[in-house]
Amino acid sequence: MRILLIHNEYQQKGGEDSVVSTEKELLEKNNHFVKDFLIKNHDINNLYSKIKVALNAVYSKKYRDKIKIELEKNKIDIMHVHNFFPLITPSVYDAGIEVKVPVIQTLHNYRTLCSNALFIRNDQICELCLSHTPYYAVLHRCYRNSIWGSFAVARMVNYHRKNKTWQKKVNRFITLTEFGKKKFMGAAFPEQKISVKPNFIEDPLDSKNSINNRKQSALFVGRLSHEKGIKILIEAWKNINYPLNIAGDGPLFEELKQTASDNISFLGHLSKKEILYHMMESSFLVMPSIWYEGFPVVLVESFACGLPVVASKLGSMAEIIQNGITGMHFEPGNPENLSETVKYLISSPGKLKQMGINARTEYEARYTPEKNYQILMEIYNTVIKEHKNI
Repeated sequence: MRILLIHNEYQQKGGEDSVVSTEKELLEKNNHFVKDFLIKNHDINNLYSKIKVALNAVYSKKYRDKIKIELEKNKIDIMHVHNFFPLITPSVYDAGIEVKVPVIQTLHNYRTLCSNALFIRNDQICELCLSHTPYYAVLHRCYRNSIWGSFAVARMVNYHRKNKTWQKKVNRFITLTEFGKKKFMGAAFPEQKISVKPNFIEDPLDSKNSINNRKQSALFVGRLSHEKGIKILIEAWKNINYPLNIAGDGPLFEELKQTASDNISFLGHLSKKEILYHMMESSFLVMPSIWYEGFPVVLVESFACGLPVVASKLGSMAEIIQNGITGMHFEPGNPENLSETVKYLISSPGKLKQMGINARTEYEARYTPEKNYQILMEIYNTVIKEHKNI
């Protein structure tokens, strides 16, 4: 099969970029021809470039034409779009339609429904633009606290909503969870066009790695920012006598270091290898996010390392983590409830160990490359077959 992967990379490399890379490697490993079309945002660095991007955020003829050339030149069977924002735009769907190549769009976040892509405002879940006009985002400066930036994104969302782009121009959407699927269905994305495929990672365990020698310590991995619930975690830990390692960097790094308890260690930015090492040594992971999350790769990594997860009972986290089986839920945004949940887990070493075993079993059943490839091929083959019958 000949596949074109399309992705607008982020200025700061994140989870979506890694997913695109590992998915490409998976396809190539299974002898498919993969051509990737990757562009970066690094040139958006002055007022002129920002205005130009804002004006073209709805529809870019430039990238429509570029993609059309790639489709024809490489004799592509299927076009798989990951992130089209802000440069590529949904215009690339028209390239697929013109060349008669089926289009797949992975919905990694909620950008097609919400200007900040997170469904969060003032540290609270907000779905105002889901059920009303997306221009509420301008009123609240939802995109990077900018009126003009928020207007540009809201305009893009509104244009494609009104013109039914999502209903007419995409053959299949991929969401990462059933929770995500329901959110998009609530925005009139056709149910029959939505498939669920989670993220995956290569198995980090081999003969050199062991998950049987755990240290008594908890672990947080992620960006140190408000939506990740990191302040809630710091507050909860004031009442917990147990070591906590925090891996990651972000805008709240210095502030948190000044207010954190003595039993909290800040590890800073770590490589993937270093993160996996800490996961294999820790007793459990804490994920106190106050937004829905998509499908954090850190969850797959935790399960692969046999690491149970204490997480907010919210969105995809509530779906992926089975309460009492592969981890524990707590009330979102509630440091007292998080503290109580962690204390219970610490006092139940037998249960904690069994949850780790269950987490590893869950990884082997659902989140391996082999399982993911099977799901992806089923989607590709079905879409190609349906497209031929149109």
